[in-house]
Amino acid sequence: MAVQSELPSDVVGLTKAAPVNRRDFMTASAASAAGYTLAAGPVRAQVVTTDTSGLTVGDAKVAVPGGEMPAYFAKPANAQNPPVILVAMEIFGLHEYIKDVTRRLAKLGAFAVAPDYYFRKGVDLTKLTDMQQLMPIVNAKPDAELVADLNAAADWAKSQGGDIGRLGIIGFCRGGRTVWIYAANNSNVKAGVAFYGPLVDAPGQKSNWPKSATELAPDMKAPVLGLYGEADQGIPVAQVEAMKAALQSAGKKAEFKTYPGAPHGFHADYRPSYRKDAAEDAWNQLIAWFKANKVLS
Repeated sequence: MAVQSELPSDVVGLTKAAPVNRRDFMTASAASAAGYTLAAGPVRAQVVTTDTSGLTVGDAKVAVPGGEMPAYFAKPANAQNPPVILVAMEIFGLHEYIKDVTRRLAKLGAFAVAPDYYFRKGVDLTKLTDMQQLMPIVNAKPDAELVADLNAAADWAKSQGGDIGRLGIIGFCRGGRTVWIYAANNSNVKAGVAFYGPLVDAPGQKSNWPKSATELAPDMKAPVLGLYGEADQGIPVAQVEAMKAALQSAGKKAEFKTYPGAPHGFHADYRPSYRKDAAEDAWNQLIAWFKANKVLS
């Protein structure tokens, strides 16, 4: 247990998996063929699927230092100057759940872009099954490089007709932490939504992650909606309350909602952690937040 306490809090949450009924989940081969990651564990058979009707979707390459960063995008077909929303993925790579979320945002009228900012390691994270292989790759990502990659993704969207005057960002798990980091480092962000993003970093990360989300509270440049689970084993409610207090003390705009009984990953409809009621309410909260902060019309 002492070793686990030094893991990043998003990973600690993932290790506390819900009970699995094998009949309700895909085989590993089917899950892989459908584009889901296997490192996160069993994949539910009843995942949410968003079609491409009325959308333009595809893969892109974004020029960044060190190469061309892969990205998946979705936007309303023939839209003029749609708002841009960046999608910060979990630690498992650019897999089908993240792509589906990108399409869901496009259905709301956004030009949504999910960049694969771990690409420099030359490993497809969606193909890994062993967390021991995956964690050194994602933990080595410096925050400064992360922010620069997100900026490049936003600039790419602008070059394709997106309106970064209405720039938003959402993220899940490690991507939820990314939302907080980006909101503290880019004054062009209009609003962010962090799904169970870690607020306190694991020991030994200072070289790559100089400040945790809570330490960056006074630097927040955009309002963020934090969506958390009361039963998250890696992010205690006390940490959420501490972040809320830090933001209030700094005079920063933010809102939080903590879902009773919900574990880490409650929005991840492909995992056993999925909680339908919490996930659907959280999505409605996201829509209202982006509308209130002038990202979505």
